[in-house]
Amino acid sequence: MANLWGRNWTRTELLQYVGHIEQIAGISALELSDGMGRGSRVFQVSTGSGLTFRVLADRALDISACHFRGVPLAWASSTGEVHPAYYEAEGLGWLRSFQGGLLATCGLDQFGAPAADGGEAFGLHGRVSNLPASQVNYQTYWAGDEYHLEISGQVRQTRLFGENLVLHRKISTRLGANTIWLEDTVTNEGFNRQPHMILYHCNLGFPLIGPAATLHVAGGAVVPRDADAEPGLGEWHRFQPPTPGYREQVFRHAPVANEQGEAVARIDNPELDFGFRLRYSAKTLPHLFQWKQMGQGAYVLGLEPANSSGIAGRAAARQRNDLPHLEPGESRTYQLQFEINPVEE
Repeated sequence: MANLWGRNWTRTELLQYVGHIEQIAGISALELSDGMGRGSRVFQVSTGSGLTFRVLADRALDISACHFRGVPLAWASSTGEVHPAYYEAEGLGWLRSFQGGLLATCGLDQFGAPAADGGEAFGLHGRVSNLPASQVNYQTYWAGDEYHLEISGQVRQTRLFGENLVLHRKISTRLGANTIWLEDTVTNEGFNRQPHMILYHCNLGFPLIGPAATLHVAGGAVVPRDADAEPGLGEWHRFQPPTPGYREQVFRHAPVANEQGEAVARIDNPELDFGFRLRYSAKTLPHLFQWKQMGQGAYVLGLEPANSSGIAGRAAARQRNDLPHLEPGESRTYQLQFEINPVEE
């Protein structure tokens, strides 16, 4: 049953009050008509609980804006939502189309810093977040007293004489829910063993992130990535006001899985009446990077589960003997949950 406005509702009870369920919740298919996002397919999702979010069909079905009861959760960069035609693959060009958002997927064969590996140059964070999805489908349906909202599609990263990796993605939620479920399956449809790196770049911003907020990661050591992060090690879990000239700090976490095999990162902010949790499978995503950027206009916390420790790029992952591969025909599945919860004491 859907829990709405302090009580549980059956399908029959609820439908007596509305002409169409979209009065309360649903998915709208839209197309952007202006600026650098012009021509992009967008899905606007509302669960009826106060949770709304946007899915970008032409950007790997990534999730951009996300609000709860009108409060923004995700950080938005100065680029806004950008059509993939403007993607710059070389070096740091990825940043010119990085809209931020609740989720920007990095991969499928490279994430992290620009790198040269095997005689090939790879740009920042790989290509997948700038590839359009195909076979896109959205549906809403009743299953008993549960009303489901789902978006799915596939994203193919391929080239002649190169990789042929296919991401099958499903994003789902339910009427009355405060949770977004994401399930990805990546398959090597080529005939050669293929490097496969994936990182989920989850970007949270003001007012969820602010001086009153705290980050909690269950268990494990915290290690600064470099000299810029070392001074902030003692305060990795806290957030100062926007700071002129702030240099990003990145920390490596080694989360400890709970009984369900999940790693959990939680943000509490007593100035709000809710908090945020990111849950994901620790078996398939054993690494968590924290991107702490407290600059002016670039005020964001990145939570970044990944399948490799090679945040310095594919060559570094190979040197660390931590470059995952997919055999021909092999698939790997990843699951994440984005949850809005009451603040914990």
